[in-house]
Amino acid sequence: MTFAGEVADYYSRFRRGYPPPVTDFLVCELGVGAEDVVVDLGCGTGQLAIPLASRVRHVVGVDPEPDMLAHARRAAREHGVGSASWVLGSDADLPTLGGLLGGTHVAAVTVSCAIHLMDSTTLFAGLRELLPPGGRVAVIANGTPIWLQASAWSRALRGVLEQHFGRPLTATCGTDDVTREGYRTELETAGFATSHAELGYHEAIDIEWIVGNLYSAMSPHQLPRKEDRPAFAQQVEDALRSAQPKGDFVDDVRVAVLLGERR
Repeated sequence: MTFAGEVADYYSRFRRGYPPPVTDFLVCELGVGAEDVVVDLGCGTGQLAIPLASRVRHVVGVDPEPDMLAHARRAAREHGVGSASWVLGSDADLPTLGGLLGGTHVAAVTVSCAIHLMDSTTLFAGLRELLPPGGRVAVIANGTPIWLQASAWSRALRGVLEQHFGRPLTATCGTDDVTREGYRTELETAGFATSHAELGYHEAIDIEWIVGNLYSAMSPHQLPRKEDRPAFAQQVEDALRSAQPKGDFVDDVRVAVLLGERR
């Protein structure tokens, strides 16, 4: 999966953010405060790193895609956030990251909506070298994909996508309970005590957001051609309006946190 070019543009505009109550919830679960440094691994365009930076001493956002980091830097400037830095790298660069941070005390590592793109077993083992005893890692699922929800409009959206790609869409991007239980086992094997917490909320969304969110989840070569995008958006709207003729579309967001504390 490559989040470059236009995909990064869509990602910065149409991926779910972290409203203040959710950020407060995550800070509480992580047990971090104004004196702590947090690493946000797979930070994307800064959806979590930027609001988190106002709650801690410093956030180090790490991502393998330069275009994503460019958006994160720009968003941090626009929000007046100076307590975040941005590092080009991936989970495979964890040992190098530890050397880069030197003696800096890292209180916690967050991995939000990115664990399915990583070698989780190797990652969790490597975090023991980065985190001190009592340090925490949070594997965060910021809701399920909008085409895998239980609502009528979500089922209709899945039908449009399956027709578009010519195959069933079953991948949950690491958000389903069975997969997350596997991550829990890996964390415990790596020497972390684990726990689980979650917070739910609902957010009204519109067709523009839905289509933009879909584009943010595609590789650049999967994006419809620019001249075909109005027709694709209309196809999505027709299907969703047929399934739900009246009322707003609502994104049911379950923020699930798998927490590991280094023994």
